[in-house]
Amino acid sequence: MTILYRGPLASCDYDCGYCPFAKRRDTPEQLRTDRAALERFTDWVAHAPERVSVLFTPWGEGLVRTWYRRALAELSHLPHVERVAIQTNLSAHPRWTDAADLTRLALWATYHPDQVPYARFLARCRELRARGVRFSVGVVGQPEHLAAARKLRAELPPGVYLWINAAEGRTYTDAEAAAWAEIDPHFGYSRNAHPSLGRDCRTGDSVISVDGEGTVRRCHFVPEVLGNLYDGSFRQALRPRPCPNATCDCHIGYVHMPSLPLYGVFAGGILERVPATTSA
Repeated sequence: MTILYRGPLASCDYDCGYCPFAKRRDTPEQLRTDRAALERFTDWVAHAPERVSVLFTPWGEGLVRTWYRRALAELSHLPHVERVAIQTNLSAHPRWTDAADLTRLALWATYHPDQVPYARFLARCRELRARGVRFSVGVVGQPEHLAAARKLRAELPPGVYLWINAAEGRTYTDAEAAAWAEIDPHFGYSRNAHPSLGRDCRTGDSVISVDGEGTVRRCHFVPEVLGNLYDGSFRQALRPRPCPNATCDCHIGYVHMPSLPLYGVFAGGILERVPATTSA
């Protein structure tokens, strides 16, 4: 089973113009609620009866919080957890990975050129590589980010995949798309939304989305509730089912569509977005 977990955490230390949660601050009470929710989820995973992979997809930045670092490290040591990964901006120092089993831990990192000095971000990537941490790095395909993305691609450690996410609402000309594809050969999958209405998807069957209260949905983008994680009611709803949405334009969604070859492209690295041909 693959689980995408998104608790109530919404605060972030960055101020990206394309993100609605930029520089948002959670109150101490909100942070306590998020911590309790995460610890409850971690405990459930620890006692799960099946093999589990987990991707944390917080609205905010999780790794600046001790409870996320601890959860990732602890889950990585469980024999039935195949992979545990998180989406992060790498603002937290990676020394916490010393406590993790690096054969199971992975990071999905995003570089925001207008939020962090280039040298600092590149140094973080090099340190992760030196520590043996498995990770991918990505950039949002804004025109003003192209030069920075090219520089990063040229200077990243060999074998580290640099992915490009199409900017939300942006239409790319063939020339623009070709420029991004020179950096990320798989950019074509992100360039346009994928028709999904009525098409098969692994979400709701072998892949589920869980929020801080344990509410289970097939994915982050379909509001229908399948049940609750903690009372086990979700299990009776697990089955193959067609997608109810017209299109899917987010990698963590369309990667699970069997009509696309992405389980082959990212074999062994689905959660952290590392292609099978990349050794990072």
